[in-house]
Amino acid sequence: MLNFFRFIAALEGISYIALFYNMLYNKPNNPELYQQLLYPIGMIHGILFVLYFILAIYLKYEYNWSMKKLGLILIASLLPFGTFYSDYKWLKN
Repeated sequence: MLNFFRFIAALEGISYIALFYNMLYNKPNNPELYQQLLYPIGMIHGILFVLYFILAIYLKYEYNWSMKKLGLILIASLLPFGTFYSDYKWLKN
């Protein structure tokens, strides 16, 4: 289950970066493309974020994580590249 969570974390991080790229690059340079990509990327990211959150809470009980570790893993999902850092720092063992 941990490997599945790590996979979802990587996908969530990639979707977050894609959302930022769309917002920062496409919005000013190509507004039509921005509008076309916003909904699908946003929906995919939203689903992955919710799945990440639910799996993190589930794994807290399965692996007896402390509340601090769970909190840090959940906060990492709010930062760009945070899921990659949390995978490197807390999940690779």
